[in-house]
Amino acid sequence: MPGATYVPVGGPGALGGLPFVAVVCWATWHLLTVTVWRDSADPGLGFVWLVSFLLLWWLPVCWLERPAGITEAQRPGIDRLRVTVQIPVYNEDPHALRACLESVLAQSRRVQRVRVVDDGSADGETGEPLLYAAERAHLLAQAGRLGIEATWDRTENRGKRWAQMHVLADDDADVFVTLDSDSVLDERAVAEGLKPFADPRVKSVAGLVVPLNMKTNILTRLTTVLYVPFTRGLRSAQSVLGSVLINSGTLAFYRADVVRRHAGVYERETFRGVPMQMNDDSMLTMYARMEGRTVHQPSAVCFTLVPDRTRHYFRQQLRWMRGTTVRHLWWLRHMPMSSLAFWMPVVEYAHLILALLVPVAVLTSPELRQQTGSLAQYAVVIGCAMNYLISLRLFAIRRTDETLGHQLLMFLLSPLAGLWRLTVLRPLYLYAMATCWQVGTWGTRDRVEVRAPAPAR
Repeated sequence: MPGATYVPVGGPGALGGLPFVAVVCWATWHLLTVTVWRDSADPGLGFVWLVSFLLLWWLPVCWLERPAGITEAQRPGIDRLRVTVQIPVYNEDPHALRACLESVLAQSRRVQRVRVVDDGSADGETGEPLLYAAERAHLLAQAGRLGIEATWDRTENRGKRWAQMHVLADDDADVFVTLDSDSVLDERAVAEGLKPFADPRVKSVAGLVVPLNMKTNILTRLTTVLYVPFTRGLRSAQSVLGSVLINSGTLAFYRADVVRRHAGVYERETFRGVPMQMNDDSMLTMYARMEGRTVHQPSAVCFTLVPDRTRHYFRQQLRWMRGTTVRHLWWLRHMPMSSLAFWMPVVEYAHLILALLVPVAVLTSPELRQQTGSLAQYAVVIGCAMNYLISLRLFAIRRTDETLGHQLLMFLLSPLAGLWRLTVLRPLYLYAMATCWQVGTWGTRDRVEVRAPAPAR
């Protein structure tokens, strides 16, 4: 399995972004002075354009993030933490599940417990139970040899949250690690993920998620680039402020008492009277944020399988987008106006509205309509440069299964990822917002969706 190392300066570092910053400044100046502000055609549109840049506040701030470290005086306290890893399983590929379990047992900082809960996995076509007998036996045998307590329960299908709280509600650990069953940990992931807890104010830690199967096809490569703005951009900037708003359920660490205090409520969340089982990660993060700091530890790396077929990809995106919409409504209703959690959805929706209004303003203004070609050219130049700026964060991770040449290839895909985000994901997001009440137990995986390669023998 691959390993990964976080590079704080991001490979080329901030200096690598200077040419793209220069291009953005040049193109923006020409767009405003030669077209939008020429003869005072529409000064208001120029103001809107500048505001849209301010909404990308996170782009420079994310470069300030550094992994948390610990002193020798703090190390004994971190070493004493009792850690439980909880893995909910539902219709998972057996090879992927085996890789996940082995990565947990191979951690450089050994955990105290591994608690697997199979949420009633069953074949979507035959209805026959998927029992994972070999994987269960392997876990219990290997954990026993290592002195790690391991349990494996099977429950009726009720959703991920019920699977988690089935064991966490009464677990006496100090730190809970939530891990998806299709995820593979870098061997230092747990050791790195625990370091921020040396600060008693920290209540949760988000791990850094990277696609495991990025080289499968163009969709998985595109997904890898699309992950960057959130996993190494917005989340990193929020972490600088101690206010990460959405951990990834793929890998996250929580003070166990925060989770235990919300047992019985967390798994029973409803939206418009419908049980809310998706977006579990943002709910746990919100609990943690209400009690203290929530941060991101980019050196705690986790590999995950991403969809390699369009049908699965769009189903996953819809599930995430609908869950995010519901959580935005929660933040606007329950979080104080002085908090980042309140203003993040405001900024996101403002950006979305501006992106819709600018084309309308251009087409309805006779002066600007005559300059549509020039406006489009400058917009394309600015868009490409901004996407390259964002994607410089690709170089913040060095993977053992990736060459520099492949990193450069992924970097070159940045404008394509931006186009995909604009023409495909944005309309899908609007649809998800309009249908956000359609929530279910898992949302995907009525059968095994993505398969990991079989281990070599």
